[in-house]
Amino acid sequence: MIDLRLLREDPDRVRASQRARGEDEKIVDALLVADERRRAAASRYDALRAEQKALGKQIPKAQGDARAALLERAARLADDVKAAEAERAEAEAEAERLALALSNLVEEGAPEGGEEDFVVLEEIGKPRDFAAEGFTPRDHVELGRLLGAIDVERAAKVSGARFYYLTGVGALLELALVNLAFAQALEAGFVPVIPPVLVKPPAMEGTGFLGQAAENVFHLEKDDFYLVGTAEVPLAAMHMEEILDADRLPLRYVGFSPCFRREAGSYGKDTRGIIRVHQFDKVEMFSFCAPEDARSEHRRLLQWEKEFLAKLELPFRVIDVASGDLGASAARKFDCEAWIPTQGKYREVTSTSNCTEFQARRLRIRMRTEQAPPVTSTSNCTEFQARRLRIRMRTEQGVRPLATLNGTLCAIPRTIVAILENHQQPDGSVVVPKALRPYLGGREVLEPVAE
Repeated sequence: MIDLRLLREDPDRVRASQRARGEDEKIVDALLVADERRRAAASRYDALRAEQKALGKQIPKAQGDARAALLERAARLADDVKAAEAERAEAEAEAERLALALSNLVEEGAPEGGEEDFVVLEEIGKPRDFAAEGFTPRDHVELGRLLGAIDVERAAKVSGARFYYLTGVGALLELALVNLAFAQALEAGFVPVIPPVLVKPPAMEGTGFLGQAAENVFHLEKDDFYLVGTAEVPLAAMHMEEILDADRLPLRYVGFSPCFRREAGSYGKDTRGIIRVHQFDKVEMFSFCAPEDARSEHRRLLQWEKEFLAKLELPFRVIDVASGDLGASAARKFDCEAWIPTQGKYREVTSTSNCTEFQARRLRIRMRTEQAPPVTSTSNCTEFQARRLRIRMRTEQGVRPLATLNGTLCAIPRTIVAILENHQQPDGSVVVPKALRPYLGGREVLEPVAE
């Protein structure tokens, strides 16, 4: 959630962010009213409790009629305190409900508009001219069949549409990609993690996936568990309700997990092959850092994604996602899109989002900076009196929310699609990118198998 102090001090900025996202800005005014009611109710409760405590100290000392009056007053005050406590709880619940419904503030500089209003930041590599090479490229489904690598027909029989088997070199290719991704992340100092993929509601809600993204989440109602759509969820919630020391930051994790998505609203889209599926594996980067470092950390995550795609020798582009296409948690998002020859267009294969303090506030994850130094006197006593009196400067040091960022290093199925289609040969074989060969036993070419 956003900082409520910012909401009070600059509500127009929050309204502008809601408009940029194409979301209802009336929630801003509703939250302001609810927040004021919450603070007023808390103040009334605190005042009544203070009066109640003061009265409690007077009663033992009183006698006769005075004691009886105090007891009568105490009884009435107890009812008032109980009512004020109920009012406070109700006001807090309403304010929290509205705060959780409000999306993160869009970062200044992000392009405005909808899904098609992204800005291309750069294009890396050049798509192959298959016509000049004298053959028509096969799509990944046909290549996967020739290589004995992908089987969507049997998966449909077992699980239905939008599922797949990776078999033979397909399975080996996934493992090779995971190992290459982890090797790169480990070299950069990431901590490897295999996280749980069934999470409790607070983890899913805290990361912002029970709002606009809820329709794509699988929920196991009987046990009240959610299947994660990305390792971002368990990695973010890993430090839920914790305080991290500032000298540990940035704290970077790289996680490997299966991901599950209902793909609601995608009827008729990408029905062929393994581009849009209900279950897939992914290697995800996640970073906890100081809020003032979040923008530079975001660029670092993007650079690691670009480095990985360059190792796979894929033509791709980087786009700055428009405000109306951002998830609720993201203040800004960059996508890397690989060229898919048989579709004649770029398709998203990785993304990285700066979630600023939004998720950390919801998950109650904070950072502790070093203790503030004592006040320095201008007299000859210097710090002596200040230390004895425990007088310290008011600074920004102390305990405060941190920032969270995520970045996909390798979404397995789409990366396999890009590799097969971009590195295919006329006979249906596929050249293995050099960086991937050590993780495939030195294999340089994936050869078609006999049917």
